[in-house]
Amino acid sequence: MDVRLTNEQRQLRDAAAKLADDLGPGSVADLADLARIGRLMRAVESTGWRELRSDGASGVEVAVVAEEFGRGLVDVPFLGPVLADDLRDHLPPETAGWTIAVDGRAIDATGCARAVALTERQLTSAMVGDTVGGVDLTRTEAEITGPKELLDQLPRERVRRWYALALVATCADLVGVARGAHALACDYAKVRAQYGKTIGSHQAVAHLLAEALALIEGSVSVLRHAGWAVDELDPEAAVRAARIAKIYCANAARTVCETGVQVHGGIGNTWDCLAHVYLRRALGSTELFPVRLEEIDSGLS
Repeated sequence: MDVRLTNEQRQLRDAAAKLADDLGPGSVADLADLARIGRLMRAVESTGWRELRSDGASGVEVAVVAEEFGRGLVDVPFLGPVLADDLRDHLPPETAGWTIAVDGRAIDATGCARAVALTERQLTSAMVGDTVGGVDLTRTEAEITGPKELLDQLPRERVRRWYALALVATCADLVGVARGAHALACDYAKVRAQYGKTIGSHQAVAHLLAEALALIEGSVSVLRHAGWAVDELDPEAAVRAARIAKIYCANAARTVCETGVQVHGGIGNTWDCLAHVYLRRALGSTELFPVRLEEIDSGLS
């Protein structure tokens, strides 16, 4: 496999990065800015990126957008709708505003009317109800209400390939979150001074940030392979690659985010510091389609 992004994929990455930088939250206070959220919602809708899979996009391309949205803490639905879109050929014609349900809750539920759930081989849908609290401040969860409607019975191979994509999408979000938290910590270390020097000039802090960067680079590598495997390997091999990626990326993202909080010192433990928002999103993405080490047949260093 060639892990390098194509010209088109790099352009997609740059466009997603610019959107996240321009309209993503720059502070904790921005999470309550309804005008900004409205502009971001309209911008994401206009890109058509929620329909990437039905437009023929690869798993790598879904991961590219998810990674940049994680880095920028994009707080409007993407992950849920794009995974629902991957099931478009098994859904009714009008599926605008649909997301997915996991463990009885709709994720990325803002503005969504219905959620689809894949249980073993059964694809069902139900109405999205009231929102519920969650650890992630950038993604809304909601209850599932009303009767469930059976939509289709999927072949096992189709279910496994969708599951591989779902794991890859959450891995990409984790990688992006780690990158965002690391950049935030690096920026802080360049300006925060103690004893007449910026804290980034001290080895204790510099080594923490260097180790975090090494974890991010490893996460990118394992993510690229898993994203490629979604479409290029058989479903079971794709799932195995995605499971390995999920374990690595989840552990790495949590470590990087906790390092970011530590580098910020006392302010890192306050509500107004954006570092905890990255950590919350990392914890939320880890619990979406969680993977245990026992589910793969090789250990990770």
